[in-house]
Amino acid sequence: MTDPGATLLARVAGAVGPAQVRTAPDELAPCLLDWRGRYQGAARALVLPGSTAEVANVVSICRELGVPIVPQGGNTSLCGAATPSPDGHAIVLSLARMQRVRACDVANAALTIEAGAPLAAAQAAAESHGMMFPLSLASEGSCTVGGVLSTNAGGTAVLRYGNARELVLGLEAVLPDGQVFGGLRSLRKDNTGYDLKHLFIGAEGTLGVITAAVLKLFPMPRSRATALAAVPDVEAAVRLLGTLRDALADRLVGFELMSTFSTALSRKHHPHLPDPLPGHPWYVLIQADDAASDGAMPERVEAALARGVEAEIVQDATVARSDAQAAALWALRENISEGQRREGPNIKHDISVPVSAIPRFLRDAESALAQALPGVRFVIFGHLGDGNLHYNLSGPEGTVAKAFMGNEAVANRIVYDLVDAAGGSISAEHGIGQLKRGELKRYKPGVEIELMARVKAALDPDGIMNPGKVL
Repeated sequence: MTDPGATLLARVAGAVGPAQVRTAPDELAPCLLDWRGRYQGAARALVLPGSTAEVANVVSICRELGVPIVPQGGNTSLCGAATPSPDGHAIVLSLARMQRVRACDVANAALTIEAGAPLAAAQAAAESHGMMFPLSLASEGSCTVGGVLSTNAGGTAVLRYGNARELVLGLEAVLPDGQVFGGLRSLRKDNTGYDLKHLFIGAEGTLGVITAAVLKLFPMPRSRATALAAVPDVEAAVRLLGTLRDALADRLVGFELMSTFSTALSRKHHPHLPDPLPGHPWYVLIQADDAASDGAMPERVEAALARGVEAEIVQDATVARSDAQAAALWALRENISEGQRREGPNIKHDISVPVSAIPRFLRDAESALAQALPGVRFVIFGHLGDGNLHYNLSGPEGTVAKAFMGNEAVANRIVYDLVDAAGGSISAEHGIGQLKRGELKRYKPGVEIELMARVKAALDPDGIMNPGKVL
């Protein structure tokens, strides 16, 4: 009797080549553990197709044989979206070999690139043509184009350019039945019915495998300013955001809030990082860009910050005078997550609430959590400009990881109930994956869950595409 597993591997090897089907434990191991170390999965094989046609062939084979597929990019998901289940039934489909830049149309300000390319490669490809792709994340050297589109990633420039969804003109994807959705159009106006590419953006690989995308490009900034401002409280930070918007309009690209404890953790575990404005409770990292060539952006930012000082919403501020200084300020922000990871056990929340509601949310959450979890340390940072906070909790110093993480359900209920009451979202940019499936059912209106389930059933009736994620 033929072994079904052997049949699967033989047929997949015929589709992609024997060298691109990996089954050795040491080859599988890196793709079976999620980035945060929360989920350990198993898989029949790691499969690495080299083209869209090969992806389609593999998907067709898996559908015929009833084998689940877990698409994987850089394996940087924070919610376990790219990790297979422990039952070992699935294959992991890696897009790592699909990194080609297919076209760069400067006149149309569009870049066509394959999904396995790192986000940094898309940025570099745009820059090589004198253009900019603005999506920027701390993990941009390892996360992939397909991954950031599958999670509708945000990052530090959402305030000016929007999430990943707003930066996509066209998309190519392999459907769960092996058909290819060939939507690689670079049009900015195409009003011919449903805009189907948006089904796949943010779907975390549950509706198909993104294989390539047409991305929007922008002129390279000719004038840029990066500044750090110290503020007395979050209310002042919100008022400063309004001041800068009035002064800079859409040239304001980033507005990042950081608590003093979060920056202290960043410096503690990265001692080379700067401490230019010590002794304040809250900080805001500001970036403003202008495609004009007058070079006056630092002066405009300085003038706006001076108005903030006069209004007593800014206690102190510094503007970077070189690219190196700007990079150091951004490194202070980008290394907070790594600093927290090194510090010990932590409970993470990627939330969004209306900007106007953030001060009250923070007060109410701190009060409730301090009472429920005595000694908890608050690691608060994120994209205040678009209402997205990384509201993370570290245990008291010396806390045993298992003991503190046992409080996760209690912390989640406090945080998410307050987020929901404020009209917010339990997932701003990290997605749902397997981490937040239960929470999604609790907080998402029933009709929306039902509609999502209908879409899933219509496109993936056999349930083979990234099962156990989102729904």
